[in-house]
Amino acid sequence: MNPATTALVLVEFQNDFTSDGGTLHDAVAEVMGSTGMLDKAVRVADAARAAGATVIHSPISFQPGYYEITSHPYGILAGVVDSTSFVKGTWGAQIVDCLAPKEGDIVLEGKRGLDAFASTNIDFILRSKAIKTVVLSGFLSNCCVESTMRSAYERGYEVITLTDVVAATSQAEHDNAIKFDYPMFSKPTTADEFIGALAGEAVADSSRGY
Repeated sequence: MNPATTALVLVEFQNDFTSDGGTLHDAVAEVMGSTGMLDKAVRVADAARAAGATVIHSPISFQPGYYEITSHPYGILAGVVDSTSFVKGTWGAQIVDCLAPKEGDIVLEGKRGLDAFASTNIDFILRSKAIKTVVLSGFLSNCCVESTMRSAYERGYEVITLTDVVAATSQAEHDNAIKFDYPMFSKPTTADEFIGALAGEAVADSSRGY
């Protein structure tokens, strides 16, 4: 793996998901705890920076009233609105302190939906930096992470998804995404394998189940 052409994308590591008191934390806490994904995300981000890879934060936020989206949301966005999550300027929308952006990191602006490619300039950023490999982590395993994964795959990037640095609202949904969907659109990889690859070690066979 060439760090110079690799970008780690940290999807929605925001207090509403990651932290006690966050509006959606209770929904993801069990899966977060099953893998220790938050601590691993910090390790992965530090390793990526140290190796010279690009680190990109992909938070989602809405102005109070959620005027950027339909007045009749359904599905996952209805859950966001009903729980009053990710409101711009609030503690819940802030990136969790342990993963706060550091000098040289990039923070995407404008994410209002599931796929980071749909409403941000991430594709422009990646191509302008000659990025070839996109490494994904964050929330939710079967939603924003997977949506972004599919788009990156369709755009011709090499896509790596960190299977133990993602979380969903249930273990079943998390496990199902990793087992059935991730191998179709990415190379499922663990945090330790990715850190090893940054150091020049071979990445495990992506066809293996996790």
